Amino acid sequence: MPAFRHGLVISLCVLFLGVAFAVAAEIPALTGRVVDNAGLLDAAAETQLTEKLAAFERKSSDQIVVATIRSLDGEAIEPYANRLFRAWGLGQAGEDNGVLLLVALDDRKMRIEVGYGLEGTLTDLHSKLIIENTMVPAFRAGDFAGGISRAVDDIIA
Repeated sequence: MPAFRHGLVISLCVLFLGVAFAVAAEIPALTGRVVDNAGLLDAAAETQLTEKLAAFERKSSDQIVVATIRSLDGEAIEPYANRLFRAWGLGQAGEDNGVLLLVALDDRKMRIEVGYGLEGTLTDLHSKLIIENTMVPAFRAGDFAGGISRAVDDIIA
């Protein structure tokens, strides 16, 4: 009987791990400074944002990437943003100076993930204020491109 219980416990653990991985949202490919998989930006807005991000990176070496997705597929935004940040390897090697601005449209969630090298400059509180005071009002008005662009301006500032 103990061998049966042991096998049952192992089977249940494998099942729960499989379910945990099944609810993890897919990581999109890093295709540029703006990865708009949710389709929130028109071509002109995406081009303007890409140019702004490239100019900032040339000037400071800090790397900002904007990503939009439709859904987190049940995953919380914090671990997803962290997985995405790490999978994409944002920031300069040894500097850890990357920033990810993530929007999950259907979940109505936003997150600014910051590399350790910039945590003193772009704090959690500052990131929260950018989301609450810049992005949320613009998004409520249906101005996704404007909210994202102004949030990037706030991050740069």
